[in-house]
Amino acid sequence: MCEPAPALEELASAIEAMSWDLGIAVVEEGLLDDQIPSLQRLGRLGQLGDMPTFIVELSRELIDPQPERLRRGSPLAAQARDHARQRESLGFAPREVVTEFLILRRVLWRFVSERAAQLDREEVLTCERRLNDTIDQLVTECVVAYFDRATSELAHEARHDQLTGLLHHQAFVRELELELVRATRYGHSVALVFLDLDRFKEINDTYGHQEGDRALKRLAGLLRETLRVSDLAGRMGGDEFTAYLVEADEEAGSRLLARLNDRVDELIAAGELPPACTFSAGLATFPHEAPDADALFRLADSRLYEAKRSRAA
Repeated sequence: MCEPAPALEELASAIEAMSWDLGIAVVEEGLLDDQIPSLQRLGRLGQLGDMPTFIVELSRELIDPQPERLRRGSPLAAQARDHARQRESLGFAPREVVTEFLILRRVLWRFVSERAAQLDREEVLTCERRLNDTIDQLVTECVVAYFDRATSELAHEARHDQLTGLLHHQAFVRELELELVRATRYGHSVALVFLDLDRFKEINDTYGHQEGDRALKRLAGLLRETLRVSDLAGRMGGDEFTAYLVEADEEAGSRLLARLNDRVDELIAAGELPPACTFSAGLATFPHEAPDADALFRLADSRLYEAKRSRAA
């Protein structure tokens, strides 16, 4: 590898030595005319973020360009993504994160321009190309971090019920079908629990829909807390919930319902749930009682309504 030109080495050393001051210049320019409004809410250290670190890395890139320095998964690429996520957690819009790096480009180029007399034309072009390429890479990593998070959130929302956070009907059925394939392969059983609130309409009519929603969310939370890590719950719609229990013995579903019922009774007694917040449930097991997901749901649903009739009698 060719030795870097002395003038570029001197410029890179100056940038590294001034990294803190250059970072502050980025912040101050971002505050001008509200170019980055979210900076107003932060103290100086928060405003700077990782800018001084990025400036040091840019100075190194000037004299020793390393493509792997910003390859996906490299420490610097990871830091750029972490910077974007941290900024977003502080309320920065994606546009503000990108603007921050565009201002960095302007600040650095002004710094270089003030010293251009010490560089020949080729060195100026080299400096411009290396700074621009590296900043473009940093911006790309920040944008990727934003879209990774946004895509992850959209994927989560597409599979989960907005009110309770449980899997929605279609997603739960799909997971159950996959679990039944595994159960068939490894020779274990799966229990399906199907339940709904007995007097949900009464809760809505007496206490209002807000209280009804709160009861649904609380019941979903209790169901989640009661299950093992290997088990899964879903909201089938309205006040109907379901869960499957993997490698379940004959009493697994009954034990789950007993624990859930005890917790509901505790919350009713504590005034955290309305007295009408009782539930009925039906159980079915694979493969002993039903050969597939449809049959499991039909049998559990039938037993659920038998339980509701018995409770109403």
